Amino acid sequence: MSDSSPLLAIRAGALRYGLRMFLQSNGPLRKKVKAENQYEQALLFFPEDAGAGFSEVGALDEAKDALREAVQLPLRHPELFRSGGVLTAPCKGVLLFGPPGTGKTMLARAAAAECGASFLVLSPSTVVSKWMGDGVKYVRAAFSLAHKLAPCCMFVDEVDALLGRRDSSTEHEAVRELKNEFMAQWDGILSGARTSRVMVLAATNRPQDLDEAVLRRFNRRVFCDLPSSAGRAQILEAILRDERLDPGVSLESVAASAEGFTGSDLRRLATAACMRPVREFLRSSGRAASGQRPPRQEAATKEEAPLRP
Repeated sequence: MSDSSPLLAIRAGALRYGLRMFLQSNGPLRKKVKAENQYEQALLFFPEDAGAGFSEVGALDEAKDALREAVQLPLRHPELFRSGGVLTAPCKGVLLFGPPGTGKTMLARAAAAECGASFLVLSPSTVVSKWMGDGVKYVRAAFSLAHKLAPCCMFVDEVDALLGRRDSSTEHEAVRELKNEFMAQWDGILSGARTSRVMVLAATNRPQDLDEAVLRRFNRRVFCDLPSSAGRAQILEAILRDERLDPGVSLESVAASAEGFTGSDLRRLATAACMRPVREFLRSSGRAASGQRPPRQEAATKEEAPLRP
């Protein structure tokens, strides 16, 4: 090849991404766990990095403490629960409930990350099928995978949509069979609670809509409330940790004026405030001399009103 031949330029970021994907695709879980059928294959993923731990989640200190006791201890130190009575048996079901946007899913993912467990997500859209019997097969596949990936946290989002109250007069037979299968598989975990390293976590905004038999199986129920002013400041600090802010920005002041905001609302507020300098730059036709400036205090104040719940 002559010196005048064109060279292929690859950015360093693209190389890092490719290396990360290669390592994930050849990680230990990928080599060890095999899908036995199409239903397991549809659910199969390799959560070798379940996400950030509790340090990345702002506020919700009481909920974090409850999850450390209910999730982290049984999965990380099962030897502590191998003897003793019924009252000291490890928890096998944790229900996170509270208003929408308060961080229930993030907490569940963080709890799995804290104890190095796999994180298997089961949503109604994945399990409920128009084909008779497929829902039951997906449930069996999910529990089968959870045992293969153990220690594993199986997370059921919007659990009220999947395991709501049973109504024999209006409920479709396939849905009823799905619920019965889920609880039968769950009972298998509960019966071997001292040796099984699989745990069911679930989130809902409407705990009152859950079937009574389902509620009884949740040994622990963790309420995720709206954050206080101090909690909102902690959430903003976690969200903006990697952002460049104007020195005059007071997160405590922003948090105090954001009464009633959930963690999700605060993320939207932070995103809107950080995008404000970009919009100003575009309105100036890109004529700013020193490039994009960091967000200032008034940006959060001006963006707050339209986002107020």
